[in-house]
Amino acid sequence: MGAFLNKPETNKYNESGEGNGLRYGVASMQGWRVEMEDAHHAQLTLNGTLSDWSYFAVFDGHAGALVSAHCASNLLECILQTEEFKREDIAEAIRAGFLDLDQKMRGLPELCDGKEKSGSTAVCAFVSPKQIYIANCGDSRAVLARGGAPVFATRDHKPELPSEKSRIVNAGGSVMIQRVNGSLAVSRALGDYEYKKAYSRGPCEQLVSPEPEVSVHERLDTEDEFLVLACDGVWDVMSNEALCAYVHSLLQLTDDLVAITNQVIDTCLYKGSKDNMSIVLVVFPAAPKPSEEAQRADRELDETLRQRLTGCYYSLLHACTTPRGERPDRQTDSTSEVVG
Repeated sequence: MGAFLNKPETNKYNESGEGNGLRYGVASMQGWRVEMEDAHHAQLTLNGTLSDWSYFAVFDGHAGALVSAHCASNLLECILQTEEFKREDIAEAIRAGFLDLDQKMRGLPELCDGKEKSGSTAVCAFVSPKQIYIANCGDSRAVLARGGAPVFATRDHKPELPSEKSRIVNAGGSVMIQRVNGSLAVSRALGDYEYKKAYSRGPCEQLVSPEPEVSVHERLDTEDEFLVLACDGVWDVMSNEALCAYVHSLLQLTDDLVAITNQVIDTCLYKGSKDNMSIVLVVFPAAPKPSEEAQRADRELDETLRQRLTGCYYSLLHACTTPRGERPDRQTDSTSEVVG
């Protein structure tokens, strides 16, 4: 979990698509970590009567990639198969799907012997013609933006939160150095079965809970700009406000969502993120469009920066190549008198 490479792995995985009035772009990068443990799922059209629904999710694995990969492949189907989904109780169906998947994974041969200890956070969104359903479990985060600013963000599930700490303590654990039993940095996750051994308690009363928080938002076609789902490798170095403003400005320069998501994770790497980084950007019809004015301003800024950097380079070069005896220590006024 804590091992790093000597230099970051900067090759990216990209994906994009368009449908149901939405566009999306994906970028993921291994970064400084020795293993890529992130996974994602993006599906613009669901099967059957849900053809006008879309689903997006990001999974951030820890202690291995097995659980995150399995969740990416199976969480959607687990949710769709619940009785709650058939009754159109979508929020409860999402919750039930998370719990069902966590229970089923416990029986996987790779996990049931106790040797594989991986787990994964999860954040997902269903976008229907009228609503956006957002769920998170752990510290991967979703942010909905209008007017270039966040209007909703999921809450990170950290052990030091009073409600989370209370559950952990009641389950016989402790919170030390802001970690469950001094080890795990998130208080909710899928997998992590070594923290789910209080068999007299329900699945949501364990040291680490698989229960998501689910919220429902009415779509505002004239205001919704974009939805970002990303792992903590992004959020560790960019605030909700900064990321929304950044994406908003990039959308005014290009409609290439792969280029935008790539630039976001490159920026996060530059800002010091040491983790895997994955981002799914979902763009609604009211999002900013590329404009000549914004593109011209961006070119002018680039040129200004280039000139300043060139000027600094030549000033430094001149200073390094001028003999010290020829460098004035200070400038003097030739007309001034020196009074002794």
